[in-house]
Amino acid sequence: MIDVHERRRVVELLRRILDPELGVNIVDLGLIYGIRIDEDEVRVEMTMTTPACPLASYLRDNIRSVLQNHAPEKTVTVDVIWEPPWAPSHMSEAAHLLLGGK
Repeated sequence: MIDVHERRRVVELLRRILDPELGVNIVDLGLIYGIRIDEDEVRVEMTMTTPACPLASYLRDNIRSVLQNHAPEKTVTVDVIWEPPWAPSHMSEAAHLLLGGK
């Protein structure tokens, strides 16, 4: 069984990845839908703000790089999913404040 601290560490690492257009990390933007960690793999399920997002490859590559550096013994898989569609309501309160909302 994977330690809850390992999951927290993955979330902390993902918070380092900023959407370069918005300047907000991908966790607070609500782009991360799921994280699964097992003995051999870290799997991240994420979405984009729109299906035509020009940053999709950039964000996937950054996730792979950051997590692979943290856990070189594991395979890092990033799945982009579209259900449920992203909405501003997925953002954290901090992201809303940074982007001038709430």
